[in-house]
Amino acid sequence: MKRRRLEGARKALTFLGLPVLLVGLWWFASAGSQNFFWPPLRTIVEVFPETWLEGRILADVLPSLGRLAVGYLLALVVGVVLGVVIGVFRTIRRVLEPVLEFFRALPPPALIPVIMLFAGIGDEMKVVVIVTGCVWPILLNTIEGVRGLDDVLLDTAQVYRLRSSTRVRHLILRGASPRIVAGARQALSVGIILMVISEMFAASNGIGFSIVQFQRGFAIPQMWSGIILLGVCGVLLALVFRLVEARVLTWYTGMRRLQRKG
Repeated sequence: MKRRRLEGARKALTFLGLPVLLVGLWWFASAGSQNFFWPPLRTIVEVFPETWLEGRILADVLPSLGRLAVGYLLALVVGVVLGVVIGVFRTIRRVLEPVLEFFRALPPPALIPVIMLFAGIGDEMKVVVIVTGCVWPILLNTIEGVRGLDDVLLDTAQVYRLRSSTRVRHLILRGASPRIVAGARQALSVGIILMVISEMFAASNGIGFSIVQFQRGFAIPQMWSGIILLGVCGVLLALVFRLVEARVLTWYTGMRRLQRKG
């Protein structure tokens, strides 16, 4: 029991040590700041509750997170389905590879003006922007994960005449899941970035919209509080993702642990 507690304390110290140190450095370095654009961290912390917890949670934070959730989940479904199809069928992969490389090279923010022409400036536009950015890391990692499956396993499944649904569910998706999860982790960071950028272009609410409004109104401490809020949201979403990852890849982490011991 004591050893487990010490291990937990060591992990907590490793996880929180550097962030606490950086916040402390920021606090003391900015304590006597007279720069209008570089306010003391104490001032930013003081304005945080009244800026974000008195109405903006419902008006700005939840709409942003909702758009991020919808766009991210759509990208996950599209990326995994297309990735499995392209990864399984070599002919489709050869035909689509140049096209995929072309579209993958296009930065999603550059497509926002075009997307606005077709999807308007509502929530649909922001969701489409998030999907166009998040889908690539998921799609490409899924393709590589399917391509890397053991041919012996695929041949064995064919010999035993497993149904297609069984083969996809228990062999292809499970075998490619480490790469799919790696792509989904990258896509989450991309999604947060695009959520903010799309709201800065054309929006009437959202975290990115509020940050721009604070900057234009010279409400600098409030602007910094919005940036800190984005970082906090990113950390919380990463923690949630890590919990999901641990559950989805239980078989994989267990296998790696046994290999290291063996």
